[in-house]
Amino acid sequence: MFRRRRERQDNDDAAEWAEPEAARDDWDASSEPDRSEEAAPAAHAVRQPVRDGGGPWDAAEPFPDRERVDLGSLRVPVGPGHEIQLVMAEQHGAWVTARYGESELQVQAFAAARNDALWDDVRAEIATEIETAGGRSSESDGLFGVALDAEVPAEPGAPESGMRAVRFVGVDGPRWFLRGLFSGPAAAGGGDADVLEDVFRDIVVSRGDHPVPPRDLLELRLPPEAVQAIAEQQAQQEAQEQGRDWGDIDPFERGPEFTETR
Repeated sequence: MFRRRRERQDNDDAAEWAEPEAARDDWDASSEPDRSEEAAPAAHAVRQPVRDGGGPWDAAEPFPDRERVDLGSLRVPVGPGHEIQLVMAEQHGAWVTARYGESELQVQAFAAARNDALWDDVRAEIATEIETAGGRSSESDGLFGVALDAEVPAEPGAPESGMRAVRFVGVDGPRWFLRGLFSGPAAAGGGDADVLEDVFRDIVVSRGDHPVPPRDLLELRLPPEAVQAIAEQQAQQEAQEQGRDWGDIDPFERGPEFTETR
């Protein structure tokens, strides 16, 4: 299912650095997720850290064959158990959201200099922003290396609104950096986290050969089939609106006619 909509940010956003207050164009890559037991992935007996013979993957290296949606710089795994959206924000670029039940994973890819790692510096900057916003954070070791576990205000900059748990992860790849933000039950681990961590781990990053300044977002774009579907939806909406403009006039009734002679 494809959809394009404009909406305002709600209070479910983890923080202003995660999902800015801006109108958005969303594309949904799947229908309502299947929450049946058959759709849930099996538990993993052993889970190895990423980038040590695992993903997220670079497009130039061998990676497992799996159905993925091509969103430009990111090829994101799709499946019956989770929902994928491409979110376009007016002021803060774009990101990909994967939803599973009440949990979300927001993903952004950034350019990096060759043989440079960004996650240590970015993690420290995020921790400072969280503290400034009235939250708190601590580091922990996880599937993706060092993670930043945090409690942030439900409304950015307003600790009195209550706190909610989030978890930031980061992976440094060849000339790119991938950042993930887990919110909802997945922030604390468990079954929801397993599903969304598998999505993050199996993302393929296509950095491209064109020059991009370090820390700039890598381009995300809609796949051709989504562009076509959105265009068809818009055409249908315009046709319906034009049909309503007739009012009481019968479009099939012949009206005044004239002949022009040259």
